[in-house]
Amino acid sequence: MKTRVLVAGTKFGQVYLEGLRRPGSPYELAGILARGSERSRACAEHYGVPLYTDPGQVPADVRLACVVIRGGLLGGPGAQIARQLMERGIHVLQEHPLHRDELAECLRTAAANGVVYHLNSFYANTAPVRRFLAAAAELRARRQVRYVDAATGFQVAYALLDILGQALGGVRPWAFTRPAGRGAAMTGLTSLDMPFVSLDGVLGGIPATLRVQNQLDPADPDNYAHLLHRITIGTEAGNLTLVSTHGPIVWSPRPDFPREVQTAESGIVHFARQGGEDHLDVPSAMPLGPAQAPSYRRIFDTVWPEGIEHALGRLARAAEAGDSPLPSGQYHLTLCTLWQELTALLGPPELVRATAPKMLGPHEVKELGAAAEGAA
Repeated sequence: MKTRVLVAGTKFGQVYLEGLRRPGSPYELAGILARGSERSRACAEHYGVPLYTDPGQVPADVRLACVVIRGGLLGGPGAQIARQLMERGIHVLQEHPLHRDELAECLRTAAANGVVYHLNSFYANTAPVRRFLAAAAELRARRQVRYVDAATGFQVAYALLDILGQALGGVRPWAFTRPAGRGAAMTGLTSLDMPFVSLDGVLGGIPATLRVQNQLDPADPDNYAHLLHRITIGTEAGNLTLVSTHGPIVWSPRPDFPREVQTAESGIVHFARQGGEDHLDVPSAMPLGPAQAPSYRRIFDTVWPEGIEHALGRLARAAEAGDSPLPSGQYHLTLCTLWQELTALLGPPELVRATAPKMLGPHEVKELGAAAEGAA
């Protein structure tokens, strides 16, 4: 018998709704909780489920709920709705971000009502990021991490911190500063020409540079980011890079130029070998896992819904086992504290009026590849 799941929210909540439609999913969409807008009514009709406008209307047989409504920091009632659902004995998966105080209150409500509550940073549950985290864990077991370099948009900065926290084994201790001067001010360029703000410091005791596109178009707040996440974890042996949130993952050995050469009888010069496995024969950059990231159509249709199912699976297993919500909750309380400190350093996002980007179509991308091949 499938587990009945409620989805609260129909904007980004549509991704969760699709996640519950995956073939062979162990979950059944039990209904939608929203304010009753035209969008939410259309969603309920499309998915063939009831539309509820109050948590008190949700049937007693609903076991899990996905709350995909903004929290108080972003002007929404998400945390309050999550608490109301937990007070009815429903286990809750809540989309990030939340203010630390809201998260703490949700965790107290979960503990008081004997339910499980997970804050979902979303991207960490997708298959490409899970592969990156597995590779990072293996790398950390073999070499000490020397530095971190990462870039993100401010809308998904919390998710970046979660990915980094898992990749590094934690975020404590941390300390960051913002450079005294913006490059735009020194060069005469506008901030649109230099959209990223850098924060330098340490994360998990490791030197780190975070670059954040701290901009927002109020007319379309979810769009116009230059990227979601790009991460490099550096070790003495080389760099592990997540090129974009959805891959690929690339290993690039650290440059190591031999100090000695050997000349064969043929007169051909060879680099001297250093015994054992010759690291000079390892490709200077190589993908780990799929060499090509999925298209955004596939991301929306498959990768994200599969990530939702993965996150729901973690919640369902924790609920079945009767796990306390506090251990994972404490980790996210730490992330909330760090995230709020960083956003305070960044300051309010710069409000911009963005224009729709002129994207490259398949033919133009093919021409880029042809130009690269031709240059060789």
